[in-house]
Amino acid sequence: MPNTPDMSADEFRKYGREIVEWIGTYLDDVRSYPVLPDHRPGTLREALPSAGPNQGEGMDAILADFSELVIPNVNHWNHPRFHGYFSVSASKPGILAEMLSAALNVNAMLWKSCPAATELEQVTLDWLRQWLDLPVTFTGVIYDTASISSMTAIAAAREKAFPEVRLDGGLRDAIVYTSAHSHSSIEKGAIALGIGQRNVRNIEVDENFRMRVDKLESAIAADRAAGKKPFFVCATVGTTSTSSVDPVPEIAAIAEREKLWLHIDAAYAGPTAMIPEMRPHFAACERADSFMLNPHKWLFTPIDISVLYTRHPDTLRRAFSLVPDYLQTDQDSEVVNYMDYGVQLGRRFRALKLWFVMRYFGREGIVAILREHLRLARLLESWVKDDSRFELAAPVPFSLVCFRLKHSNEATRRLMDAVNSTGKAFLSHTMLNGRYTIRLAIGNIQTTETDIAETWTLVRELAGEAQ
Repeated sequence: MPNTPDMSADEFRKYGREIVEWIGTYLDDVRSYPVLPDHRPGTLREALPSAGPNQGEGMDAILADFSELVIPNVNHWNHPRFHGYFSVSASKPGILAEMLSAALNVNAMLWKSCPAATELEQVTLDWLRQWLDLPVTFTGVIYDTASISSMTAIAAAREKAFPEVRLDGGLRDAIVYTSAHSHSSIEKGAIALGIGQRNVRNIEVDENFRMRVDKLESAIAADRAAGKKPFFVCATVGTTSTSSVDPVPEIAAIAEREKLWLHIDAAYAGPTAMIPEMRPHFAACERADSFMLNPHKWLFTPIDISVLYTRHPDTLRRAFSLVPDYLQTDQDSEVVNYMDYGVQLGRRFRALKLWFVMRYFGREGIVAILREHLRLARLLESWVKDDSRFELAAPVPFSLVCFRLKHSNEATRRLMDAVNSTGKAFLSHTMLNGRYTIRLAIGNIQTTETDIAETWTLVRELAGEAQ
């Protein structure tokens, strides 16, 4: 074996086995950890040296500090009772794929830089497209997060509507429309692309937190009358606060009539499109110009991975392609170079982990897990309705249940804080029409009915103290 400054093969195997064993034990015993640590700001920072070591340290010392300092200050997102934000979970096949991806350490910027990464991304995303029942005209690209996917969609829409901006810049009065309950990344994307926050219209929602199409139509008419340039509308299937579903068929009709790019944000709920009985929530999504979902949210793939599908890949490519001499290859006319479809040049081999997950569980296996999470949400919904102290704050179309103590914002806030302080479960909140609301999201691959029952029992027990 060559003598290199890296860790020896024997040492790597020794600690590799230890780490895999630790991961296996951690995932099996994750319920024994507090979901949310008792952590004050600066705890870990103060426990670590203020400067890095001049001499290398042994793995025993590094792993000891990982166990003794890092782990006590971790929010355990892979915990079955992590119900805040949107639950995510890294399944074991996905974790193994991440390990392999790190070992290969490829840069998937060009086909030539790693043919396997490019072609596996193409194949895997086409499999997923079929599972989601999206048309064959949709082409997929992997990004890191939904924020980047949505920003990229806005950039493609801008390229289609205002192609001169690529060279000249200086775009003014271009208008983006989105729901008042859409994710903040739509507004952030508009800021980043120079469209400007003032040019984002947050359209009013109805009593079920769905975009009002009459308000959308009137906003477009008012902007056109004022000489502005509407070009993009985002509809959401599974909003962040409540998982509401915007009326996509009506919005699609408006977008087609007004020649707006229609983007569907299904970052959370997108995987449920593969369930036949959930298909009505995705009506008319095939009419969108782009459609986005995050496999790291509810498809059991380790964070981060977001998928954007579009009917206009050539437009997306025109928005971003810039190829210096040192990146040109003899195969460019025959292949896809994913660097041409976004701001980033370097790209991780993210398709590998999604491919592992899809192959290991199969479509039927994933659908079974999703259906169980949907069942658990309906069960929890019934428990909330049966307790006269609580009220549902929003409909439950997917696996997010929004509820609150009746008549009191402050008591609801105290209740959520009390639950989280126990370390037995983690919940997050939102504000709905001025009402403080607890969100309990179900989406971890290990979550069982027992976990939901124990969390609800905890909520009920602490409700009296909070009131």
